[in-house]
Parts: sequence; structure tokens; C-alpha cells
Amino acid sequence: MTLNLRLAAALCVALSLCALLAVPANFPALGGDARLTLAVFALATCAWIGTPVDDTYIALGAGLALTATGVISSDTLFGTLGDATVWLLICAFVLAAAVARTGLAGRAAAFLVGGARTVRQLTHLTTAALVVTAFAVPATSGRAALALPVFLALAKALADRRRLVVMLALLFPTVILLSAVATLIGAGAHLITVSVLWEATGDRIGFTQWLLLGLPLAVASSHLAAETVLLTTTRRADREGPVHITAEEIQRHSESPVTGPWTQAEKRCALLLATVVALWCSEPLHQVSPAVVALIGAVVASSPALGTVGLKDALKTVPWSLLLFMAATMAMGVALADSGAAKWLVSGLPGHVGPAAFLGVVVAVSTAAHLVLQSRSARSSVLVPLVVAAAVGAGVNPVTAALTSTAAAGFCHTLPASAKPVTLFSDVPGVPTYTPRDLLRLSAVLAPLTAALVLFFAAAVWPLLGVPVTR
Repeated sequence: MTLNLRLAAALCVALSLCALLAVPANFPALGGDARLTLAVFALATCAWIGTPVDDTYIALGAGLALTATGVISSDTLFGTLGDATVWLLICAFVLAAAVARTGLAGRAAAFLVGGARTVRQLTHLTTAALVVTAFAVPATSGRAALALPVFLALAKALADRRRLVVMLALLFPTVILLSAVATLIGAGAHLITVSVLWEATGDRIGFTQWLLLGLPLAVASSHLAAETVLLTTTRRADREGPVHITAEEIQRHSESPVTGPWTQAEKRCALLLATVVALWCSEPLHQVSPAVVALIGAVVASSPALGTVGLKDALKTVPWSLLLFMAATMAMGVALADSGAAKWLVSGLPGHVGPAAFLGVVVAVSTAAHLVLQSRSARSSVLVPLVVAAAVGAGVNPVTAALTSTAAAGFCHTLPASAKPVTLFSDVPGVPTYTPRDLLRLSAVLAPLTAALVLFFAAAVWPLLGVPVTR
């Protein structure tokens, strides 16, 4: 579908919905605020789907419209920028800038990948290394940018084995996207989910609880995806030959040393990062907010005496557009819940849907949503408020429902434009990479596998970890 057709279709749908909502006789159970909220929500969603306008601009316009019409207060709109999750992400990016400046990522890559002797070992060691980066670098696009030099080094070392290079080009974005669920800071969508849950139900998911629930799923889905990429992209003959990646080959694409004695800056940064992650994981013991821990870490990382990056330089790496998008969509979520719009939307659903069927529908819709909404944060902004509201009526734990939707929405591999990491690795100058047909072949196998895995975790694993399917 061309851009003009998508724009026309989205505009027709949005205007039709607004026209229906404008007639008082239609939907008599809806109040004025709920009608306004649904109209703004419909216009924003159709704009995200059908127009090339920046997602953040649309979200800010929607938040402003809800404030100007009195659905939410200005304090609610501006207060979302001061939310602890927003500060957590800002400070996490400052920490990530400090890590990137020292070159620790290159050392880690040389240590892990250098031990591979077979293609399968290389695949799974690379996967393990990419999963670990979820703790150091927030947002999938930042991790993709950090991992690109490592991929280039591997591609040059395997230049005579084209299929393996294409396999690695697919592996990197696939694992980066699926492993983001490991931590709360893995994607902006996670922070939107936490905020929606808090506003709608009063349930708060902390860094430690998310880690407990998300890390096992991230490890399982990443290594399952790695094996799937390996089997769908290479032949038996490609996998049988030995591999040997030397530190010297990785060094050619790294500005910092990847071997030899550690510098004082590297030691300080590694100690700081380990301390911050340890404090995040031990939050139940010391009761210090993850945002406060991250702020302390950011201040130390950018300090003149102990830091490895200047504060001004670190703040330049913060995706302010993403933060504004998150804040505006949080305000939209508050409007959906407080106006009664979300409750009305799900009131028409069948009343006797079992928990298993409900979660199955949530996973299916969330997995397929990337075909319509390319922004991961936008998908959570649209889906999570509705899923949380519908979960109550279906007798499902809202926390389980929200986590299931967010985890399933992490699959976005079907098209080159489905996610930024997929786009980045689809066109690397001078290196053979994957085609749209390769993505479609992988998605046909990986989509049902990851969907089934998310359902398994929601129904069988998370209840063992303290998050039951029903309340």
C-alpha cells in the first residue's frame, strides 16, 4: 500500500469514528470526556499508522488536545515528564555513554566471541553477549549502534563465507529486539507499560521484579531465535566448517584496545556499572528507587574526578524525542483510564472468555501489531491500556496481561522498516546482508515460536515467580 493510500484510509477511518462519537444518541453510556478521549485516541492512532509525521509530534498534539479540552489537567500532562521512569531512562543513557566512551564493549566482544570454534558456538556466544548489553545500554536502537562495529569485524573475518555473514546480519537485530524484555530499561515501551499499570490498577513493577520475570524469557527467546536464524539462513555445509575470530580482527574496528591491561577509566566504569546493576537488582533490600540509583550512577559517571564522559556530551546521547513521546502517551493512558473510555471499549467483549483464550488473543494481536504500528512505544501506548482494562473483565491478572502484551510486541522482524535495528543491519555498506525475503522466511517460523514461548511463560513460568494468571 502506497503512502497516499495509507494516508487516505487512515483519515477516512479516523473521521468516521469521530463522526460517530460526535452524535450524542450514539453510545449513550459514553460521557463527554470519554467521547473526546476516544476521538483524540483514534486520530492519533490513525496518524501513527497512516502518516509520515513524527510519532512524538502526534503524541504531543494528542496530549495537548486532551489538556485543552479539559479531559486531563495541565499538571497531569507536564507531571509525566517528572515521572521516575523518565528519569531512570535519562540516567541510563548517561551511564551508557560512559560505557561506550571506555570501549568496554569491544573487550567483552573479543573475550566472548574469540572463544568460538564452531559456527553454532559463534552464534550462541554472540547471542549471549547481545543479551548482556541490555543491562548496559537502554533502547534497542542504542544497542544496535553499539553492536554494529562488532558485526563488521565478524563480517570481515568471515568474508569468504557469505551465508554466515548474512546469518550474523539477521542474528544481531533479532536478538537485540527479543532480549530487550530482560530489563525495565530495555525499551521505552516497558516504561509506558509500568506507568499504565500504575495509573490504572495501582500495581507497581520495579526493576527487580521485571528482571526476575523478563530475563528468563529474554534468554530463552534469544537463544531459540538464534537457532532459528542459524537453521533458516545457512545450510549444513555452512555450519560444518570451523571458525576462529581473533582479537586482532575485532581491534581493527574498535578505537579502544580490546586486549591488554585495563586502563583506570575502564576499571572505574566497569566497577560503577556493576555497582549500579547490583543496586537495581537488590532494590527490595535497600528500598532505594532505581531512578535514584541511576541518578547517583550518572552523576559519578560524568563527574570530573571519577567519570569517563562529560555531562554535556552524555546528555547529547539521550533521545529526548523518545522521552517526550513517553510522557505524552502516559498522559493519553491516564485520560483513557480516568474518563472511562478504556472501560467502555472493552465492555463489549464476550463476558465468558477464559484466561487462556484471552491471553492467546493478546499475544496474537500484540505479535501482529508491528505490521500496522512500527513504533514499539506506540504499540504499547495503544494496546496496554486496553489490555489492562479488558483483563479485569476476563478475570486475568492485569500485570500478567500487560507483561504478556509487551513481551509479544517485542517481535518486529517481518519487514526492514519494522524496527530501527532491522533497518540498520539491512543495509551495511560493503557487507552482504539479508533481503526482505530472508526476513519473511525467518518471521514465518519465528513469529509462532516466540508467541508460543510468551504464552508458556505467562501460563506456566510467571505464576511460579509470583505473578499468577488470575487474581
